[in-house]
Amino acid sequence: MNMPVKLQYFKNPKNRELTQSELDQLAAELDAIRQEVLDDIGEKDAKYIKRVYASIRYSSILGRACLFAGWFPPAWLLGTGLLGFAKIMENMELGHNVMHGQYDWMNDPRFNGSDYEWDTVGTSDNWRQTHNFKHHTYTNIKGMDDDIGYGLLRLFPEQRWKPGYLLQPIYSIPFCLLFQWGVAIQNLEIGKLLIGKKTKKQLYQDWKPVQKKAATQMFRDYVFFPLIAGPAAAPVFLGNLAANGIRNVWTFSIIFCGHFTKDVEVFPKSVMQEESRGHWYMRQIRGSSNLTGSEAFHILTGHLSHQIEHHLFPDIPARRYRQMAPKVEAVCKKFGLNYNNASLFKQYGQVLGRIAKYAFPFKK
Repeated sequence: MNMPVKLQYFKNPKNRELTQSELDQLAAELDAIRQEVLDDIGEKDAKYIKRVYASIRYSSILGRACLFAGWFPPAWLLGTGLLGFAKIMENMELGHNVMHGQYDWMNDPRFNGSDYEWDTVGTSDNWRQTHNFKHHTYTNIKGMDDDIGYGLLRLFPEQRWKPGYLLQPIYSIPFCLLFQWGVAIQNLEIGKLLIGKKTKKQLYQDWKPVQKKAATQMFRDYVFFPLIAGPAAAPVFLGNLAANGIRNVWTFSIIFCGHFTKDVEVFPKSVMQEESRGHWYMRQIRGSSNLTGSEAFHILTGHLSHQIEHHLFPDIPARRYRQMAPKVEAVCKKFGLNYNNASLFKQYGQVLGRIAKYAFPFKK
């Protein structure tokens, strides 16, 4: 008997439960969308990522040059803006997407996903483990996906409430401003040390590569460039600090809007039992949300404004998500699945609502 397959704790009325045959059909249609793009990937995609690489390089150089004249306020503002732009683009459109292997087919060492190292205090190896493997495999599965609240925030009623969460509307602010540090220490699993499931020695071994990477980043931005700037050391230091802050706030906002809006769902470990490809696809759709906006906006987000498409097709060049989105939305409509898509303003408001609401022991 082909009964609907149950997926989540609390049913979202915007989603219809699908039978296994429907899930198989869903997988076939999404696979067809994927294959259509795979068959077309080529020189256009290579030229695009090379242009992105060049724009980051030249924006960074020009931004740092302007900061050397940072005693002149317009130069400082321009330099900080250009450097912030370069850091956003490097993290979102270049680093994140390259590390997913989206451009491995080019055989260009600059875009090799397995050894790319990005401009942030966290190591790429840690990101490939916590994000590429854990998050994309176990998307929104409680107890498996560490990205659910990053171990700091309660964002779903299924997460166990603790008194410390009462302060999350306050401490989420520095977490946003220092987001790269939250990502950097995520793989350390400090919570395991506190409950005796990890030794101090193990923690130290995990910390060493993070310490090395963070020291390199901090030295470059806050020692080397200020020193060679001479009399402009203070403006350069502050410009680097502001540019990193701009990048942190932007990446926090885009990532949280893609994962923690009102209709996004969290799942129990039981969903992994004999999970079919169609079932996995459905989980990605119901665990993600998109953002509307202009082409420039989508590029600045690293096309993570199409978080649904990214979760469905993480190894497809992200610039293709805009092309795939209408087809994915049509498939969702056909099968009665909510295609969660709204403006940054609306989605971010829902994220802030979750942070405030689930600071208290609400159960739904």
